[in-house]
Amino acid sequence: MKFLVPSRGLIGYQGDFMTDTRGTGVLSHVYHSYAPYKGDITGRRNGVLIANGTGQSVAYALWNLEERGFLFIREGIKVYEGMIIGQHSRDNDLDVNPLKGKQLTNIRTTSKDDAVKLTPPKEMTLEQAMTYIEDDELVEVTPKSIRLRKKKLNPNERKRSGKSAGSIAVGE
Repeated sequence: MKFLVPSRGLIGYQGDFMTDTRGTGVLSHVYHSYAPYKGDITGRRNGVLIANGTGQSVAYALWNLEERGFLFIREGIKVYEGMIIGQHSRDNDLDVNPLKGKQLTNIRTTSKDDAVKLTPPKEMTLEQAMTYIEDDELVEVTPKSIRLRKKKLNPNERKRSGKSAGSIAVGE
C-alpha cells in the first residue's frame, strides 16, 4: 500500500504500526514533495489524570484510581501538583489524589485485608510521550525518567486559562 502522508503525521506512528502488525509489518517512507498545510492532525480523544498534591504515590490510592483509567506511574514514585499520572477513560481531564492512604483503625474484622495488586503502568518512550501530549501539556526528560505534566501546574490557573481561551474563541 502507498500513501501520501505529511511528515508530521508520521511522528510516533512507528510504534503504533509495529503494535498493529504484531511486528511483522515493514514501514518505509520517502520524501515526495512540499504541499500546503492540510489542517490539524487529530490527537488523543481521552483526557488525563492529574495529580493534585505533592508527595509519594501510594498503592492503595492508585488501586482506587485504576477504575478511572490506566496509569503511567507505579507506587512509591514522587509526584507533584500538575503531573500527569494516567489516562482518563473519558474525554475530560480529572484532578486526582494519588497520595491518599488507607484509613487505619484498631478494630479487627473477620475479612482479612489482602495486599493491593496493581496493573503494571504504561511506561512511555520519549517519542511516545511527545506524540501523546496535547497543546497544554509538556514532556519532562531527566536522566532517570520521562514525565508528562500540564503547562500550568495549579488547577485554578488551568481553569482560568481554559475559560479565557474559550471566551476568545466565542468572541471571534
